[in-house]
Amino acid sequence: MSINAKDKPPILFVLSVDTEEEWDWSGPFPQEYADVKNVDSLPEFQRLCTKLGVKPTYFVDYAVVNSHKAVQKMQEFCHTNSCEIGAHLHPWCNPPYFGEVGEAESHVVNLPTEQVKQKLEILIDKITTTLGIKPRSFRTGRWGIDSKVMQLLIENDINVDSSVYPFYQNEYFSCNGAPLLPYWPDLANPLKSANQQQIFEVPVTVGFNRQAFEAWNKIHTAFARPPLSWTRFNGLAWHTHLLRKNYLCPELSSIEDMISLCDVVLEKGYPVLHMYMHSSSLIDNSNSLLGNKNAFNFITQAVTEVVTHLKANYHIEFCTISQAAAKLNE
Repeated sequence: MSINAKDKPPILFVLSVDTEEEWDWSGPFPQEYADVKNVDSLPEFQRLCTKLGVKPTYFVDYAVVNSHKAVQKMQEFCHTNSCEIGAHLHPWCNPPYFGEVGEAESHVVNLPTEQVKQKLEILIDKITTTLGIKPRSFRTGRWGIDSKVMQLLIENDINVDSSVYPFYQNEYFSCNGAPLLPYWPDLANPLKSANQQQIFEVPVTVGFNRQAFEAWNKIHTAFARPPLSWTRFNGLAWHTHLLRKNYLCPELSSIEDMISLCDVVLEKGYPVLHMYMHSSSLIDNSNSLLGNKNAFNFITQAVTEVVTHLKANYHIEFCTISQAAAKLNE
């Protein structure tokens, strides 16, 4: 250990896993029938995490707890003190159903309040009855959060949210401008901090290979769209390491880039690192974000090497997302 001393507060490390169905993203959204074979890999994945000291938070969606076999697999480890079970709302495969789901309807923030309310209540009840655990943490499917969803989470006794994806936006929502570190969100505008203490936001870790994240994000965003996208600046900057947008996610960033991101944000004084991934990326299938062979080994090697680097160079404390929220507010 050479970078931060033992007498300093430990840096918290959180790993969250969107625990969900695997499917062909180029096809229609699955509704009542979805494959969850990837959950078979989770007991072995959990054993690896336990060996490393990592305490994953599994954000579980309805498709998983609607499968008897998947529930049995989750039961192998979910009642230990080495992980946390949270809730993950995929509107397309979470009853009640309100017709065909397209791109717009797949985002929770686009749904009417009453639809979100019904789906969320059914999801939480299903997790509670099948796994015997009432979730206290949550993440929307496909990211994004707004005031109506935040209020519904509070009404359902959720006290930690992780739906903010830094430096991300699409045609339906934007997380640009949100705090990069955990915060108490404004219930009327969850991308701003406030004084309420009913629900805490823990964003995932995203940044750049250079320090001034907000400034570099403006440059990166400007060159990603017309009239500047024709220059292909972002691609050239990536290949030359002039500017790289990095994610603490083994599906999206290399081991080298994840380690670089950790070192950059810890130099900036971050008190927590939040790695994230999808359970579907643990199996070989064309539907995963990786789409490669030996996916389980690929992901677990990446997690192992990043964690090994952190343990060798920093004072790290591993915790679930709710444990991290509690420690950050001590």
